[in-house]
Amino acid sequence: MATAVPELAFVIDCAEPTALAPFWSAALGYVTVGSVHDYTVLAPDGRDGPNLLLQRVPEAKAGKNRMHLDLHTPDIEAEATRLESLGARRLGEGPLEEHGATWIRMADPDGNEFCVCDASGEC
Repeated sequence: MATAVPELAFVIDCAEPTALAPFWSAALGYVTVGSVHDYTVLAPDGRDGPNLLLQRVPEAKAGKNRMHLDLHTPDIEAEATRLESLGARRLGEGPLEEHGATWIRMADPDGNEFCVCDASGEC
């Protein structure tokens, strides 16, 4: 019997899922498809892709994320500026370059790190 390949979803821990949902919806072009108790689910608007689950956790973020999202775009500076207007902030100096990849480190309004990567590189 063949085993079905599981669907992929990403989970972001946060203090208040419903407060963080507008940021990630606007950042990714997603829509909120539901909220229950400590969870808010976002899904791509009119296209395929993984869901994003925002999960309320009681503890504050401490230290660097062990996993993060990379957002690929042809113009990292314009995208970083757009994300800042939504509530993100830049982390450190940037953009960074390594092994042919260029990216800007950022954090969402709750402090979760992500990167804005040049779509032409190997980020």
